[in-house]
Amino acid sequence: IFFDHFGPIAFAPGEGADVRPHPHIGLATVTYLFEGEMIHRDSLGSVQTIEPGAVNWMTAGRGIVHSERTPPETRVRAHRMHGVQTWVALPKDREMAEPSFSHQPKAILPEIVRPGVTMRLLAGTAFGKRAPTPIFSPMFYVAVEMEPGATIELPPEHEQRGVYAVDREVLVAGEALPAQHCAVLAEDATVRLEATTGARVMLFGGAGMDGDRKIWWNFVASSRALIDAASERWREQSFPPIPGETEFIPLPERH
Repeated sequence: IFFDHFGPIAFAPGEGADVRPHPHIGLATVTYLFEGEMIHRDSLGSVQTIEPGAVNWMTAGRGIVHSERTPPETRVRAHRMHGVQTWVALPKDREMAEPSFSHQPKAILPEIVRPGVTMRLLAGTAFGKRAPTPIFSPMFYVAVEMEPGATIELPPEHEQRGVYAVDREVLVAGEALPAQHCAVLAEDATVRLEATTGARVMLFGGAGMDGDRKIWWNFVASSRALIDAASERWREQSFPPIPGETEFIPLPERH
């Protein structure tokens, strides 16, 4: 339901990312890095450093608070940060479930290799593989590294499919997809993806949602009432706190 490509950002010594504590409901955040490191902390007490190639999957359900910060040992030197965070809307029967957090190291995520192409399956099923990441509806999410001139065929394994070109233009069914753009693929068709230069690509999709979703700020829900209730909880600071954190991002004003 939401795709956030951040970076690449170059930090000088002493600098770093500080995403202060903020809440979520009704979704799962999926974080993947190309460069850099971040420490995830949440109101369940989870503390997890994520590095390139690994996946953090956080299920918000009825409500969770988390922060993301550059580790202290990384701040002392010049470094870069580059990655993507996607939000996956939870099915209606799970949108108010208990929150949870899961970390999948790079070493246990399935790798699919084709000539000139290396793919890492971050969640769901694709190309005959299944990732260990916990999911709540049929889906797939794949990080792809392509060498110049490499091609792959994308089979119609899932109802909805998308391609995001991270850092270089790629050809999707013969049409140019510029860097930092997304293409929605036709259903029931095998689609050819080609890299004219070396490129990073994210493949994603799955089953259609079971009804419309509302999205406002960090909240996703099947009704406006659930978002209004979560907003009031955050305004009153009645979400559970993150151990060791004292800051928070205030609720923005609606316009």
